[in-house]
Formats: sequence, C-alpha cells, structure tokens
Amino acid sequence: MQYGICNLSIVPLRLEPSDASELISQVIYGDLFKVLEQRKNWSKIRIAFDTYEGWIDNKQYVELTEEQYTNLDRQPLQLSGDLVEFIQDKNEQLHPIVFGSSLNGISILDHDYDGGVISGIRPKSQIIQTAFTYLNAPYLWGGKTPFGIDCSGFTQMVYKLNGYKLLRDASQQATQGEALSFIEESEPGDLAFFDNSEGAITHVGLIMEDNYIIHAHGKVRIDRLDHSGIYNVDKRKHTHKLRVIKKII
Repeated sequence: MQYGICNLSIVPLRLEPSDASELISQVIYGDLFKVLEQRKNWSKIRIAFDTYEGWIDNKQYVELTEEQYTNLDRQPLQLSGDLVEFIQDKNEQLHPIVFGSSLNGISILDHDYDGGVISGIRPKSQIIQTAFTYLNAPYLWGGKTPFGIDCSGFTQMVYKLNGYKLLRDASQQATQGEALSFIEESEPGDLAFFDNSEGAITHVGLIMEDNYIIHAHGKVRIDRLDHSGIYNVDKRKHTHKLRVIKKII
C-alpha cells in the first residue's frame, strides 16, 4: 500500500485515468489518501476523510510513508480559515490554498503558513454562518471550493469546517444522522434531501430559520423550503422535491 498527500491548492479527482474523464470530486491542499492502484501517469486513490475514490495525476501529489500517513491521519484537523490564503515553499515561492485546506502536513511538505486556522468542533449555531461564506459560489459538478462547488461538496465542506464528517455524495450523506418527520422539527444546520423522478436522492441543502434553505443550484443560493420541496424565488416555482430531513448533530 502506498500513501500520499495533496501539495497543490486543488487537484481534480477523475472517474477514469484520463484528463478528459468526468470530474467526480476534488482533492484540496493537505488531503491525505491511500494509493489503491498506480499506472504510468495516474493513481487511483481513496481519500482518508470520506473514503471517496477516484483517479489523480501522479504529478499532483507527494508520497508519504505509512508512518507519516498514520500520524497525520490521527491528528485533529487544522484547516485554513480564509477564502484564499498562501503557503510559502522552501524556495520562498507563494502558493494559494482555499478555504478548508488541511494544514496538518505543513512541516512534512516543508511549507510555511501564517494565516487563519480553524480547528475542533464548533457549535451547531456556526454552521449557517460558515455556509454564508460560500454564498454565490458558482455550481460545479464535483467541486468543493468557493470557486466552484456542488450541492454535497457544499454541505460536506461546511460541516468539515465545523468539525464534523459528512460523506461525499448526497445519497451517501442521506444515510447519516436521524430522520425527522416534519420541517417544524428541524433546526438551522440540519440537512434536507431531495429526490428525482426515479426516487434517487440527488440534491441536498442546509436548513435555515423561517423555512429558508441554502444550497448549491446554479450557484450557492438561498430559497424557500416547504413540505413539497424547494421553491425557487427567482423562477417562482418548485425545483426540487423533498424526500427527507436529517439531523446530523
């Protein structure tokens, strides 16, 4: 088994070992992973945080020993706390990193950082405040950053920044937590899941106060939530059908 750490700001995670393959997620600075399979130019990896699997370019990560990987994986996460910050390498060159990047491997990568740091479990009341940081971020299938993010990447990163683990896809996140019977039972920061015409869960958002929801649809936006689903305030119609509400915390 081989191990690695992302040493660049954002690395695409592909469905297949090809630059033309579908983007299924992103590996961001400091993410740890196991290498499941290695080819000449590509590696299939499993991300430590959420066990998500895909292919990345071999030029876009640094190998770790098993001991380094294990030690880093055991540490509480230290995350960058600003939309964009910079790390400095041993040649005094600056590299941008994005909101929620892991700083635990800074010393192994021989980088310096003096920006804001977020760590530990934060009160549930902070979740919506964190979500507002992503407001108006453009939708990007597979994205996990303020410069492009999908619905489940949005909820996962918001929870991660508050000290909680969510799985990567909406259908996976829907297996976590406790189901609620009514919207009235929910609190700000709970998750609402939505299904398609075949009954598959394909969308997720964060419940706010007074029957509002913040979610990634075209961009990270705020809409109304009722027992039918999401009512888009711009289109003046329902766009997503409510399936279940989950309390994770």
